[in-house]
Formats: sequence, C-alpha cells, structure tokens
Amino acid sequence: MLLKRELLEEIKAGKVDVIFRRWSRPTVKPGGTLKTKVGLLAIKSIVEMSPHDVTNADARRAGFADVAAFHRWLETMKAGDFFHRIEVGYLGEA
Repeated sequence: MLLKRELLEEIKAGKVDVIFRRWSRPTVKPGGTLKTKVGLLAIKSIVEMSPHDVTNADARRAGFADVAAFHRWLETMKAGDFFHRIEVGYLGEA
C-alpha cells in the first residue's frame, strides 16, 4: 500500500488513523504491519464497505474536513473492485 509522505506524517502525529482504499484485493492484512518512510504502521483492521456508508466521523479520522470532501477525493481515485476502510496506528521507527 503506497501512502504519500504528508499522510504518513499525519498518521505519525496521531492526526489520522483511518485510510480508505479501492482494491481488487487488500494488499495488507489486519494485525500486520507496514514499513514506511516514517516508520512502522500497525494495520489494526480492514473492513469492506460502500463509500456511501462513510460517516463524517470516519472522514475526519481520515484527514478530510467532512464526508463531502471525502467524496470529492474519491472521485479522483481510480475505480477498484472493492472499497475498504483501514484502521492504522503508528508503531515507531522501523
């Protein structure tokens, strides 16, 4: 899973703990870790869902101002077979 440096810094700072992705299949597993440019991330959970079920609270946890901003971002993403909500946490330097 590729994450932009800005997003990684927000995860490290504790400002973001949810990521959304469209995949044909998940590339990370719940309970696993992901080595990134800023350190190690914990993959706490992955839930398949509809983008229409994203709440304002989830949108804010993902770094968006609200669910409308999330949907504007989603329109710029390429389509995938499935939509997932991934809960992450920063574990420290890798």
